Amino acid sequence: MRVVLAEDLFLLRDGLVRMLQAFGFEIAAAVESGPELTRALAELEPDVAVVDVRLPPTHTDEGLQCALAARKARPGLPVLVLSQHVEQLYARELLADGNGGIGYLLKDRVFDAEQFIDAVRRVAAGGTAMDPQVIQQLLSRRANDDRPLAGLTPRELEVMELMAQGRSNAAIAAQLVVTERAIAKHTSNIFTKLGLEVSDDDNRRVLAVLAYLDRDR
Repeated sequence: MRVVLAEDLFLLRDGLVRMLQAFGFEIAAAVESGPELTRALAELEPDVAVVDVRLPPTHTDEGLQCALAARKARPGLPVLVLSQHVEQLYARELLADGNGGIGYLLKDRVFDAEQFIDAVRRVAAGGTAMDPQVIQQLLSRRANDDRPLAGLTPRELEVMELMAQGRSNAAIAAQLVVTERAIAKHTSNIFTKLGLEVSDDDNRRVLAVLAYLDRDR
């Protein structure tokens, strides 16, 4: 699996390269700036891009904007965005086109090799990998002013948070120590309360929930 990596800090970039290679990924390119990232994504057509939000020359959202432009040119390009802090605006922009193969992780997560590699693989396979802290902030903010979300039970909120991280019903059931059938029931109730069409597709249901949480923001 070929990866384009964009990170301006040399030590972190080198560490990520070594980690990915240790788990069998091929590094198509490891770059440190927005222009380099744009060229690499256009010319190398990687299986997945791992991109820091803030890159030279602007050090604002250069990496994210390069990734979004690449996804327009190549719809569905898997992109895992790394960020130092929870920035909901960036999560919203990443989710806006409704296609799969997207992820948003805080940089602290990359020090957990198993979690980071799982996120890269999930995104590369067309799935979703959202940082739990991002989801928690979206949920808590939305619950304060949205009646349908506030109508969810505490257990349904737990299930939806895990769904939004990209977990399957089986994984959620294992996490909460309940049956998969119970999770399916909770999922059905969540979609009914939110007025969303029930879907067996894990990625589509996650994107639907996140789109709901994010609307009008």
